[in-house]
Amino acid sequence: MTAPSATNSALPVADPATTRRAALRLVRRDGRAFALMLTLNALAAAAGLAGPWLLGRIVDTVRDGGGVHTVDRLAPAILVCAVAQLLLARYARLAGYRFGERTLARVREQYVDRALALPAATVERAGTGDLTARGTADVTAVAETLRDAAPEVFVAAVQAVFLLAAVVVLDPRLGACGLGLLCGLFAVRWYLRRASAAYLAEGAANSALAELLAATAEGARTVEALGLGERRTAACEEAVERCRRTRTRTLFLRSVLLPAVDASHVLPVVGVLLAGGALRSQGAVSLGVVVSAALYLRQLSEPLETILFRAEQLQAATAAFARVEGLGRAAGTTAAVPAARLPRPAPEPSPAPEPSPASASPADDRIDVTAVRYAYPAAGDGPDAAPRDVLHGVDLSVRPGERLAVVGPSGAGKSTLGRLLAGVDAPRGGSVTVGGVPVAALDPEVLRRQVVLVTQEHHVFLGTVRDNLRIAAPGAGDAALRAALAAVGADWAEELPAGLDTALGAGGHRPDGAQAQQLALARVVLADPHTVILDEATALLDPRTARHTERALAAVLTGRTVIAIAHRLHTAHDADRVAVMEGGRLTELGTHDELVAAGGAYAALWRSWHGREADG
Repeated sequence: MTAPSATNSALPVADPATTRRAALRLVRRDGRAFALMLTLNALAAAAGLAGPWLLGRIVDTVRDGGGVHTVDRLAPAILVCAVAQLLLARYARLAGYRFGERTLARVREQYVDRALALPAATVERAGTGDLTARGTADVTAVAETLRDAAPEVFVAAVQAVFLLAAVVVLDPRLGACGLGLLCGLFAVRWYLRRASAAYLAEGAANSALAELLAATAEGARTVEALGLGERRTAACEEAVERCRRTRTRTLFLRSVLLPAVDASHVLPVVGVLLAGGALRSQGAVSLGVVVSAALYLRQLSEPLETILFRAEQLQAATAAFARVEGLGRAAGTTAAVPAARLPRPAPEPSPAPEPSPASASPADDRIDVTAVRYAYPAAGDGPDAAPRDVLHGVDLSVRPGERLAVVGPSGAGKSTLGRLLAGVDAPRGGSVTVGGVPVAALDPEVLRRQVVLVTQEHHVFLGTVRDNLRIAAPGAGDAALRAALAAVGADWAEELPAGLDTALGAGGHRPDGAQAQQLALARVVLADPHTVILDEATALLDPRTARHTERALAAVLTGRTVIAIAHRLHTAHDADRVAVMEGGRLTELGTHDELVAAGGAYAALWRSWHGREADG
């Protein structure tokens, strides 16, 4: 499976071998249905062979002066075989559709499971556009193929093999003539060698366009405020042009394939009739054989048309499936099994000297950071370039129930440290443990009960206020939901027209940034972890509301560990200890009073911030 290079942050795409193995796993998961579909198709194709052969017998019988009773005896047999073929083909397609729908359900469930298992850092680096395109356009392409194209192509392939074999059995010379004129087969071979790369390029261009449009729409106000409209329009036009070029390439391939499909309908039949006429004039074959061979090849046009016409969809679906299956590498899973039976993938193990297994349970709530180093992938560096650390040997211990404030200038590594503490990322060196177990190696369900990270970023899900809160605690009653809202100062929720049943989003109440952030904080209260990491979690609130919310949270989180990453130093003033980050290093650690008295970096920050507060 191919992985992104150092200069490419896109999600990986499965290579052909991996895609084939994934497809075979899907077939094995529903092997009985696949075998039934194969058997019914074979029987339907065999029944379809009887008609032309019997018709040829009738022609030869009439030519030789046979009686009417022979024709009367063979004609009903043709009808019976036609009815049998119709019924068998119908049930074969029904079996194929059922197989396709069940397999599609597995693909969709697996995709959702893998998407939810993706490390947050991976999604951030790749962008939501690629992930969205794979979960919508690509999964839809796979769905349509499994539901419609795959069963039809399979039926057509079985029919084509049986019909060609029948022509060869009738007369090898006529069979060779018919096969030689199947120009569509050569066109398909030419098409298949080029189509996969073309469709993968088209999918990548579509993902890039979706990412650009989503980012532009999301930041529309910023674009307008900074006068970036022309620049963003130019970038979108460039992305659209890339999509046009890749789409034109696939259209060109189809412009070669489809005329070959049309020619394949006529040339084999014409060739067999001409060759059969020549052989018949020499007495080498009977008229009935020529008629039967021509009818077989005439029947061949329908399955060949299906195969050749669906070849485009199959190639597009193969490229789409490679992109969908590629998500397994980023999520750490490769097995194509239903989500309900998938073992929850363990995150990438921490590179600590002796990491504990993911199944281990923390002995207590103590968090220890030991000689931690971390580096983000650097865009533009070569694949062999050494990563550049943004954290340099950080050592820190957080006691259960402690309130720790992490402060420092922008770019000092505060948020990176918070992500490591929450298990979002794993350190490149050293270890981050909770109760002696590496945080990044914990099962996600265990991790959420241990540590929760709350950042400036927030999301309001479509649904009611109650739905948005119960994401964190599905069994919570209305009293608990109202208490959580009150704990974070979300008094506005009580004034909504339908209370907790008020719909949020389009067509309902649209929360502003502060309200959305309070909803996120209320979820934290309901989740009830022993450690909460607040990374500028109140940044969107005005100072008065932010201080009120932080004090309310402090009261609710009594007895729990709170790690607050903030620029507002009143948080540090109220904390048990303050950790000062500078240049990726922990430079100071102590209480507010101790650090102010020491006259170091924190004292300078406090004087600067306190002076601004006084001026305000």
